Amino acid sequence: MLRNSSNGYGWIAIAFHWSMALMIIGMIGLGMYMHRLPLTDPATFALFQLHKSIGFVVLALTVLRLVWRLANPSPALPAAMPAWEKAAAHLGHLGLYGLLFAIPLTGWLMVSASPWNIPTILFGAVHMPHLTIPEALGTKAEAETLFKDLHELFAWLLILLLVAHIGAALKHHFLARDGVLLRMLRPGRTAG
Repeated sequence: MLRNSSNGYGWIAIAFHWSMALMIIGMIGLGMYMHRLPLTDPATFALFQLHKSIGFVVLALTVLRLVWRLANPSPALPAAMPAWEKAAAHLGHLGLYGLLFAIPLTGWLMVSASPWNIPTILFGAVHMPHLTIPEALGTKAEAETLFKDLHELFAWLLILLLVAHIGAALKHHFLARDGVLLRMLRPGRTAG
């Protein structure tokens, strides 16, 4: 089953979910590690290029995943689930999608605004152009600081949403026992 059904997710949605989950967790860890590195560390340039490269992959996968989700609506949530919990689930997913766009874009804007003018070369092969930064944001250094602060804030918000998302999945599996988590593990599984 490649496509979603009214009862469960298909292989494509499951592959998007878990591949992106692994990349995002890796990016958070890498970002925290890089944040502590001095700019003079020999590994810094390579790690920043890797972080930017994976960030562009996450951005591209987010676009593809959103297109797939629009073409393949998600299965219905369990009928017994309270309305406030359904609303929270929908808002949480909207927040995750929003942050998966905002974080790579603020990273790209931060690099584009940097007075250092360091190129972004995806996986050492594809040169990504810098974006145009509006003059209204001040000097390049001021704009870079703004986008750096936003990038970091959005990363922390993503961490909070991921903790809530994982907590909700575990609650559904261990307390509600309604099959919601199992739908994201095997195609065609239904939530009860």
